[in-house]
Amino acid sequence: MRYLRCLSTAVLALAIGLGVAAPAGAVTSRIKDIASLQQGRDNQLIGYGLVVGLQGTGDSLRSAPFTEQSLRAMLQNLGISMQGNRSNAKNIAAVMVTANLPPFASPGSRIDVTVSSLGDSTSLRGGTLVMTSLTGADGQIYAVAQGSVVVSGFNAQGDAATLTQGVTTSGRVPNGAIIERELPSKFKDSINLVLQLRNPDFTTAAGIADAVNRYARSKFGAPIAEARDSQEVVVAKPKTADLTRLMAEIENLAVATDTPAKVVINERTGTIVIGADVRVSKVAVSYGTLTVQVTETPQVIQPAPFSRRGQTAIQPETDIQAEVDGGPVTILEGPDLRTLVAGLNNIGVKPDGIISILQGIKSAGALQAELVLQ
Repeated sequence: MRYLRCLSTAVLALAIGLGVAAPAGAVTSRIKDIASLQQGRDNQLIGYGLVVGLQGTGDSLRSAPFTEQSLRAMLQNLGISMQGNRSNAKNIAAVMVTANLPPFASPGSRIDVTVSSLGDSTSLRGGTLVMTSLTGADGQIYAVAQGSVVVSGFNAQGDAATLTQGVTTSGRVPNGAIIERELPSKFKDSINLVLQLRNPDFTTAAGIADAVNRYARSKFGAPIAEARDSQEVVVAKPKTADLTRLMAEIENLAVATDTPAKVVINERTGTIVIGADVRVSKVAVSYGTLTVQVTETPQVIQPAPFSRRGQTAIQPETDIQAEVDGGPVTILEGPDLRTLVAGLNNIGVKPDGIISILQGIKSAGALQAELVLQ
């Protein structure tokens, strides 16, 4: 039995009136929660290594020749020659090692690393990552990783069944990398602070600059912040200020944040997220659902008794039913978020229907917000 479900949404935009958008209540947040320091960003590290000690779940050396080459090179560095010999061991796997170098990290501190299989290994559980150098985008080595791999998933296999939960070909080495080199730039050497908004917005950027300048006028007697655009706010360092203490005091200032009106729709999962500033002009909505049901009931036809030429055949039989559920025309208006959600719920449709209605309202020009489809 197969089902084909089609949604039909009729949306009529009526010039009856426009919903007046009331000012939304401002949300107050700390600067550290809505912006990040440009000098304090992470740096990505990458390396290639080997995981040993696997229980027969490693790479097949014939299928993954780079694993055998890496094994030969590692043993040769240790003074062991494998010339003319071929290994069939299944307890070793080639992996990529990745990590994030935190800002202001100093040599000797430790960071976590992620280990991911490159070959046909089926599991990294129980393995140990051997010494692997991690390099940055400039090709310099910034950390060295080594340690036991922690894998959260598992894989159980029998003759007639297999059970897999999570990912067994990827794991982590907690505190597995030691930082060997620090970043060339120093925080104290900066002449200003550049704050980058996580959600770019001109109103919020101007609010951050105003909050910093109010603080600066009371302490230094002059403004020090300027909003360059919707994402960056530049704070100049006063001559008598310590940059670390200045940042510590600025990041705890409270700012009223603002965001543009958006409706985010994920059609795959049926998720709908409506922002607080979304407004809908007055429209008339009629929603209907068309359900088509196709049923296949094949019939087996047998030949007559003692028939020499007759043979068994299958005769197809298909039954198709169509059902249309129509709804009344409903007036929908959303001067605020609560009224909009209540109006959508009163229509009595499921999330997939609401998604179609919102798309239709946007096409009619009555949705005063950005519609984001994922």
